[in-house]
Amino acid sequence: MVNNGSLSYDHERDGRPTELGGCTAIVRNLHYDTFLVIRYVKRHLTIMMDIDGKHEWRDCIEVPGVRLPRGYYFGTSSITGDLSDNHDLVSLKLFELTVERTPEEEKLHRDVFLPSVDNMKLPAMTAPLPPLSGLALFLIVFFSLVFSVFAIVIGIILYNKWQEQSRKRFY
Repeated sequence: MVNNGSLSYDHERDGRPTELGGCTAIVRNLHYDTFLVIRYVKRHLTIMMDIDGKHEWRDCIEVPGVRLPRGYYFGTSSITGDLSDNHDLVSLKLFELTVERTPEEEKLHRDVFLPSVDNMKLPAMTAPLPPLSGLALFLIVFFSLVFSVFAIVIGIILYNKWQEQSRKRFY
């Protein structure tokens, strides 16, 4: 998931609406460690895993066109929808790779301020609605009170008619 601050993880659907990709791995109750490599080079995100304990990397996902700005944070979680699980994160090693870039690539890399993915539209940050003016607030309250009084009067009239019809008469 790439997030620019306007998305939240959809626990009901296991994050499907905002996922970039994924893969399945059986990692419960193994007697050896499992490893995951996340590599981001030249706007290309690659995730590989070693779940067999043989130091052989298997591709998980490969996403081109990922634009990540500098100075952000890396987060991990083992919670999805209604299911949460316990995973021990033994170590996290981060390396900055030295990559040869052309001047055009360097300029493009410097101009990234919000995380994004090519060919994936992330919802834009929406500005909060302006507060109601004094006149609009007055009119809303006034018409709410008028409607409430009208509804109460109609209710009383209907209740009295019902009482009148249900009264027992002795002749």
